[in-house]
Amino acid sequence: MPFPTTSELIFSDQANHNFSKTLGELKRSTLSIQNRLQSIEHDATFAQRVAEAYGRPLIANERCGSWYIDPELKGGSAYFKSTDGHTGVWKFSSRRLNLHLLETIGKHDGCIIVDSTRRGKRMPDALSKTIPIWCSVLNHYLFPAEPSCYELYTPPQVVSNSEHAQISALLPSFVLALQALKISLDNLRNQISKPLRPIWVTPDSHLDPTSNIFGDFHPVICCTVSRRVAGGEVSEGGYIQGAGDDTENWAHGLTPSVFWANKLHLLSTSENELPNVIEELVAQSSSISAGFRCVKPTWSLFVATIADIQAPGGTASDACTIILQPRVTEQSKWQVSQTQLDPGLGLHKVGSRNLRLALPVILAFVESLVWPQKENNTGKSHIVIACESGKDLAIGVAVAVLCLCFNDHGELLRGPHQRVAIDKSFIRSRLGWISTSMPDANPSRATLQSVNSFLMDRPT
Repeated sequence: MPFPTTSELIFSDQANHNFSKTLGELKRSTLSIQNRLQSIEHDATFAQRVAEAYGRPLIANERCGSWYIDPELKGGSAYFKSTDGHTGVWKFSSRRLNLHLLETIGKHDGCIIVDSTRRGKRMPDALSKTIPIWCSVLNHYLFPAEPSCYELYTPPQVVSNSEHAQISALLPSFVLALQALKISLDNLRNQISKPLRPIWVTPDSHLDPTSNIFGDFHPVICCTVSRRVAGGEVSEGGYIQGAGDDTENWAHGLTPSVFWANKLHLLSTSENELPNVIEELVAQSSSISAGFRCVKPTWSLFVATIADIQAPGGTASDACTIILQPRVTEQSKWQVSQTQLDPGLGLHKVGSRNLRLALPVILAFVESLVWPQKENNTGKSHIVIACESGKDLAIGVAVAVLCLCFNDHGELLRGPHQRVAIDKSFIRSRLGWISTSMPDANPSRATLQSVNSFLMDRPT
């Protein structure tokens, strides 16, 4: 009697259920915390090999990139988003200018930007398209007399000729968007001596140690640290491509700094014990405050975290202080002193939505303190704005304050009579000040929409 073919085999519903359950359990065991941490360590070794080969500083493309660089070897951070390079929606982001990288690039004749991507892709769009757009736009802006350096460079094995041509056609509009921000050209031009050009390195690349000096350009080396996994992780012996991504789904609060400080301990801990060990290490780790950060070119507007404010000596009686609380509170309870307002807006999308209605109250409070109301009142000379992260809601309020209370030189206006007309271009230019002063600022789209609505709807 012949054996039945696979198409003739019939499994019971219970068998199918068990089979699906087994596959799910197998996948979950493969995507374990331990496998992720070991994969991160493996990929970090490649990043170090690239640094040794090219002799240039490692820059983490946040958030993922920091997992793959020992903090002692980290030369800085970049904020290039893959979404800015997605097919059909390419853009040059005024929210993520990354102009702070120019100083590092100039000093070291380039840099290595480290990132990764999840299963199936050769490299993240941030490295294959967002950074090439950035390099080309800055070359246009900083070297206007050298059209030979305007060309867009993309990796041909990742970006098709058609997509390359479509991006190239948009570059002039991206340059205009950067010019509209009115950022000082001289300051930036003094930081680099040559145009920028992206170069790509992956685990498939052949690495030879070199002290090569690229005569015609500063190399921006785009390093994808994870090797490409075409199939499922189950077939990879526990290796996970882009293991440092999606930390909210697996890390239990673990951060790159805590991982690197306790790497050996974590890698030697069993899977069952890891969540508890991670929780203990995170609780023990001392959070290092970024401190009060001044928004240039002003000398009087500062952004901070709530933790910064609450630290000893964190507030000053001569400053106008706005603390955006992570819990929703009644407006009648917001003002806690003559110089401090604590709007309770809530977190995330709730806070961003509530910001729209809170901004008139916040700006009225700021204006009452910074603009002299009487001859003997000279006004407060410093403004401090804080939220839980120091990167979202506080940034939104700072943009509104910059638009309504400061002139183009970063000086406080003397009153509403000195204001100029506000449009979207004006708002973007003020946001550019923040992007330049605080590259890690990351206001959500909802936060910026609330700010735009408030500013554009104000009576002139």
